[in-house]
Amino acid sequence: MAENFTKVASFKTLADFRQYLHEKNINIGLAELPPAGKSALAAKLAHGSRCIGNRWAILPMEGWDCGSDGSPGEFTRRRWLNFAGSGAKLIYGTEAAAVMHSGRSNPQQLLVAEHTAGTLQKLCTEMRQLHRDKFGNADDLLIGLQLTHSGRYSHPNQAAVLESVTAYSHPLLDKKFGNSAANVVSDAEVKEIIRHFVKAAVIAQKAGFDFVDIKLAHGYLGHEFLTAYDRPGAYGGSFENRTRFFREIAEGIQKAAPGLEISSRISIFDIMPFVKGADGVGCPMEWQGRYPYAFGGDGSGLNMDENLTETVQLVKMMQQYGVSLICATIGSPYYSVHMQRPAYFPVADGYEMPENPLYNVYRHIHAAAELKKRCPDVKIVGSGYTCLQEYLPYAAEYAIANGMVDFVGIGRMVLSYPDMPADLLAGKPLDRCRICRTFGDCTNAPRNGMISGCYPLDHFYKQLPEAEKLKKIKAGYNK
Repeated sequence: MAENFTKVASFKTLADFRQYLHEKNINIGLAELPPAGKSALAAKLAHGSRCIGNRWAILPMEGWDCGSDGSPGEFTRRRWLNFAGSGAKLIYGTEAAAVMHSGRSNPQQLLVAEHTAGTLQKLCTEMRQLHRDKFGNADDLLIGLQLTHSGRYSHPNQAAVLESVTAYSHPLLDKKFGNSAANVVSDAEVKEIIRHFVKAAVIAQKAGFDFVDIKLAHGYLGHEFLTAYDRPGAYGGSFENRTRFFREIAEGIQKAAPGLEISSRISIFDIMPFVKGADGVGCPMEWQGRYPYAFGGDGSGLNMDENLTETVQLVKMMQQYGVSLICATIGSPYYSVHMQRPAYFPVADGYEMPENPLYNVYRHIHAAAELKKRCPDVKIVGSGYTCLQEYLPYAAEYAIANGMVDFVGIGRMVLSYPDMPADLLAGKPLDRCRICRTFGDCTNAPRNGMISGCYPLDHFYKQLPEAEKLKKIKAGYNK
């Protein structure tokens, strides 16, 4: 039976929340918030020849509101302008953007291509102008575009039809998602995918983005190559071969788009896939012996390698290609959602939380801090904070003040409360009515073919016909 974990909103004071964390042995540091302009979160940070104006970052999210041809629409524009007006000075990746049609996670995902280049350029310009108008300066604003191929999780043509592209035959994920050796991409096809990454980077540079993020996270194709031990040939087996995908993309970008900064969102560590148990609670799939397919893991399939051996090796290799900015995450929203996206409410077709969501907030924070400690010359963007809700700012301040990360990124929270960073930096109290409570509808809606957004708390989405449709779908799941 699922455990009824105490909700964050039930704690009335910071002291009460601290006491609860202590009782549960969840080591999340919480710092008092200094006056406006005096916080660690408000501090500027030199980055190459630039200066980033504060320590808040907006994380890249996967939208479901572009046209069928991948062109950004008005819903996309509204989200991006909200990011620009948030007060954060690092827009890390803006959006998970597919580099080719076959790599789109859904039929409404953004596509970086010649026919979308003009709109992307216009949006990037609009973002800078809105930020300048609202905050007086956009010279200290850094905007990136995340480039990705959804790999195993590609649904390019129909939301309900999976068209997987896999790096290798994975014994558990193939079973979970109905894949086979027929889905494994050939070396020649890998070369073509790399070519599209490079082409997309060139488009991003011309559109005015400061950097591109090469996604090596969450079980997508780039991440999957990191555990392609069983793949023969140039892209599998040894560490050198398993990182070749990234290296060839980076080399191609350096030649085709000189001066464009390269970054990467990395799953610092992974675990084995979880499924819904007989009691509705998530449990790991059956496996005997050492589990080798969790990058950054300790071999158990459930925990992080405390030395982060291969993760550190990967980041240090990336530094040779000029990478100095890493966005840190863990797990996957497709097979370990409780860890990757800590929440009190499961998605409509998902499993109940097998452990306290705040424990997995801690795992995010701890993993990012360990990576920062081992790679001090790299700037780290932390993630996984949204589940802390009104106590997010206190954890963010603690992490920055103690050098655990360089930036704190928010994802789901920015959908319901886009100007949270601006409010906090100005010393304003939080608007509790806009704080994300991890209801999961920003995931439930897209998984049912509707546009992405915060339906419970954003009045714009609350008034759309999709909001009522979503309520009925969820009621059906809960019967």
